[in-house]
Amino acid sequence: MMKNLKYLFLLLPFFITSCITKKDVRYMQPSESLVINEEGLVPYNIPTYRITKNDILNLNVVTTPKGDAAQFYSSLNSSGAGSSSLMSTGGGSGAGGNMSFYFNGLKVDSKGDINVFGIGYVKAEGRTLEEITQELQEKVNENFQEGKAEVRLNTNGITYYILGDVETTGLSGEKVVHKNTLTITEALAINGGLNRTIDRQNIVIHRKLPEGIKIAKIDLTREDIMNSPYYYVQNGDEIYLNTRGKSLNGFGKDPIQTLTTGVSVITTALSIYLLLKNL
Repeated sequence: MMKNLKYLFLLLPFFITSCITKKDVRYMQPSESLVINEEGLVPYNIPTYRITKNDILNLNVVTTPKGDAAQFYSSLNSSGAGSSSLMSTGGGSGAGGNMSFYFNGLKVDSKGDINVFGIGYVKAEGRTLEEITQELQEKVNENFQEGKAEVRLNTNGITYYILGDVETTGLSGEKVVHKNTLTITEALAINGGLNRTIDRQNIVIHRKLPEGIKIAKIDLTREDIMNSPYYYVQNGDEIYLNTRGKSLNGFGKDPIQTLTTGVSVITTALSIYLLLKNL
């Protein structure tokens, strides 16, 4: 019996190290490398989204109900009464989202251009929405009285994708948020947060850029993540949630499950030992 207890004490450190600690699950823990300004504030480091090939954009021309600009620039013009009319060539989300947006939106072609009815091809790839909007507004003003029509160009908010293991099926999928900015902590909070099986220190982000796809790893347990441009979710980001190695072997999910798994391992080991001993 004492010999069996000796084996139990030998296995005890293994069970202790298999448990998840508070440092493994707490978000934004204090970090000496966090950069703050002289006012004690964390500076914003929001990257500017630049259009890439295969993006789909939403173009609106705001004018009077009978304004020539609306009739000229939009085939979806509705001639209803009222003080103003909103002309749209699309709306909704991208792949997996609103079908109307896919068929009616302005698609950035393989050359990086969009074809705007009444204007022609306009360079979009690598440019910001503000830059493209300004050029379109200038084109509209060339043909119609300035101040009589307003160009509004947008993506359908921020579309991002979360992919995790089988235990995060409720979190995985395409997400659309109609906001100008979105942090990764906001994105995860909107979708219910992360469970204990997810490795918060090893979150992988694939970011779509005009030059290609950028791969980055971030650590959500450190507050200096707020200094990273990957703290802010961009349109088209893919967020990959990795499962802890401790959770894959049955340990580390919660204290009760760790204890249950440990007892099962010990019981099985002792059963095999006694069986072999009696042979």
